[in-house]
Amino acid sequence: MLRQPFMVHALVAALLVGAAAPAVGVFLVQRRLSLIGDGLGHVALAGVAIGVLTRQQPTITALVAAAAAAVVVEFIRVRGHTNADVALAVMFYGGIALGVVLFAKASSADGMSIEQYLFGSILTTGADQLWQFALLAVVAVGATTIFRKRLFAVANDEEWARAAGLPVVATNLALSALTAVTVVMSMRIIGLLLISALMILPNATGQLLGRSFRTTTLWAVIVGCVCGFIGVASSWQFDTPPGGTTVLAAVVVFLVASMVHTASTVARVRAARRSGHPHEHHDGCGHDAVLHDDHVDYVHDGHRHTAAGVEEHR
Repeated sequence: MLRQPFMVHALVAALLVGAAAPAVGVFLVQRRLSLIGDGLGHVALAGVAIGVLTRQQPTITALVAAAAAAVVVEFIRVRGHTNADVALAVMFYGGIALGVVLFAKASSADGMSIEQYLFGSILTTGADQLWQFALLAVVAVGATTIFRKRLFAVANDEEWARAAGLPVVATNLALSALTAVTVVMSMRIIGLLLISALMILPNATGQLLGRSFRTTTLWAVIVGCVCGFIGVASSWQFDTPPGGTTVLAAVVVFLVASMVHTASTVARVRAARRSGHPHEHHDGCGHDAVLHDDHVDYVHDGHRHTAAGVEEHR
């Protein structure tokens, strides 16, 4: 498999996508905008079609289209009377319709297939695209790492962030732009219809395995890279679409992590009952929640405890 140059390119690209998608997606989960990747993906399809039709670089035109759509959605959400769900719906239908119409004209002359971008294709990843993937991955992972605390604060509580003097609008626009970068970067491997799954599922797994926001993000990136590698390698071995195979791998990992987490939770609850601590802390447990660094503590008997009941400090 590794003797095939295009497979090496695809595997490297899968690792880059596996790292970038969860790193950006974790903040979308915090903002409850998990499906924005789908909306931007459909607009990016129109950008790809424009690039093919005008004989421009599809990655660049898709990035411009997705970034513009991200800015418009954020503007409507903040300034307009239409809520975010309606804006995403308009973008979904308009983007995919325009993409299909334009692709029908573009593909007949250039031999491009719309399925390659919708569901991913190993054969579309060449050496000339790798530097683009690498650059976009550095931008996405680097920005989310450097501005992690600011992005977390704004995603977790916009009102508190605004009161603290943080640039909420600018931060949200930056996150939307990073989402567009991730979507365009992922379309060759995962496909525009499935990229949102890779942004969300590893983070769902990370929430089960991590004890703080930092460790949750780290686990999500690890899971994303592993699933990306497994998905591309398996798609070559079994002749299946790489996007669907990668997402199925992420689903399997999530299910396994869920079973392990459930078993671990039951064991911790039993141990806590034996030690006199009757329950774990969680939203709605009756104790005050206090933001501490990148996670939440709960005030109990004059002490701050983590969700697992471990005492932090008085």
